[in-house]
Amino acid sequence: MNTLEKIQKHLDHFSKSERKVAEVILASPQTAIHSSIATLAKMADVSEPTVNRFCRRLDTKGFPDFKLHLAQSLANGTPYVNRNVEESDGPDAYTAKIFESTMACLDVAKNSLDTSQINRAVDLLTQAKKISFFGLGASASVAHDAQNKFFRFNIPIVFFDDVVMQRMSCINGGDGDVIVVISHTGRTKSLVEVARLARENGATVIGITAKNSPLDHECSLTITLDVPEDTDVYMPMASRVVQMTVIDVLATGFTLRRGPGFRENLKRVKDALKDSRFHKVEN
Repeated sequence: MNTLEKIQKHLDHFSKSERKVAEVILASPQTAIHSSIATLAKMADVSEPTVNRFCRRLDTKGFPDFKLHLAQSLANGTPYVNRNVEESDGPDAYTAKIFESTMACLDVAKNSLDTSQINRAVDLLTQAKKISFFGLGASASVAHDAQNKFFRFNIPIVFFDDVVMQRMSCINGGDGDVIVVISHTGRTKSLVEVARLARENGATVIGITAKNSPLDHECSLTITLDVPEDTDVYMPMASRVVQMTVIDVLATGFTLRRGPGFRENLKRVKDALKDSRFHKVEN
């Protein structure tokens, strides 16, 4: 049962104020998708907490998550492009939809993220002798971005998006090595096999992937992400942005954990890059 069907079915079970929200959404679901919580509350003549309470009654985590489910119930979108984008959408519509769905996914992921997992991952990364980042397909670009972030941290960093190189790296690795494997679905067979191989050779494996996925079960530690994007059918978009944000979080935690003395090293790296850029032109 999709979200609109749930609203219709439970209409008589909502409180008076929640029913107002339901009726506004049923009257114009497209408007609701593109409204802020404040706008929707005003349209229904209720408070913002009432809107949030209504969303949770429908088993969603809050307003951003509710909007994602509502969008998914309205249409199947354009296959191999994006669930929220229709063939008939013009530049104004698809630009707004991509930004809105991405921001909503970031908000859902932020609220579902376990910061104890982040803290433990930072512990492992700061203690590592070498850090490797592995990804395939869309996740490869995230792994490459991670290499770029961590390369300045004065520790051996490698990145591979080739399965053979990943496997050889795992075989040559061992105790003290940390391998970060990135996969939205967690169902890519070669990455699951690589994670298993790395652990068998004594490395610590951190996964950035879906909860209870095959990859999750093979990792020493998993940062699980709740990103409602079906990349089996649609182009990976929001999931990639969420993964990159998690990499930024880990890089920030790494820097803070190393302390002020370590940041002096980052300053030297920045200073060394100054001559590679044109100076800013003052107006």
